[in-house]
Parts: sequence; C-alpha cells; structure tokens
Amino acid sequence: MTIPIEYYLILSGFMFLTGVVGVLTRRNAIVVFMSIELMLNSADLTFVAFSSYLGNSIGQVFVFFVMTVAAAEAAVGLAIIIAVFRNKKTVNIDEINILKW
Repeated sequence: MTIPIEYYLILSGFMFLTGVVGVLTRRNAIVVFMSIELMLNSADLTFVAFSSYLGNSIGQVFVFFVMTVAAAEAAVGLAIIIAVFRNKKTVNIDEINILKW
C-alpha cells in the first residue's frame, strides 16, 4: 500500500506556510533563518514526491543539489549572524542597522 501524493503535497504546503509565517512574524535572525530552511525543505519534499510519483530520479538529483546549496547557505548565513552578533550584541532584526548610512 502506497501513500498518495496528495498527503506529501499537503505536508509540504503546511511546512512552507509555517516557514512563511515564521519569516513574516519573527524578529530573531536565527528563527527567520530556520524558517527559510524549512521552506527549502518543503520544496525538496515536493521534488521527491513528484519524482517518486513519476518514476524517475531527476527530482531526487535536483534535491541533492538544492541541499548542497542550502548547506553552503547555512554556513554563510550563520557566519554572518555571528559576525553581526559580535558587533551589535543582538540578533534582533529590528535593531540591526549595519547597512544604513
């Protein structure tokens, strides 16, 4: 017995919606960063679901590349957050104004 693709898509949509709500409502840079990662993972779940449904591995290969880019983005993003925290002593997005004149 296989799980229908609709279940995967509903879960992926819920994950993406949770990520969007986290980005739009939270002011902590780390929580916003985690919400963006959640949105990337929901897109990966959709790729894998359609790849399995269609019976080819192209979506799974694409997920591999997306996860590689997400890992690099996580490393750079966390390094930026740490650098900002060392200078401003906060990770609150409203209080960080480094790029303003």
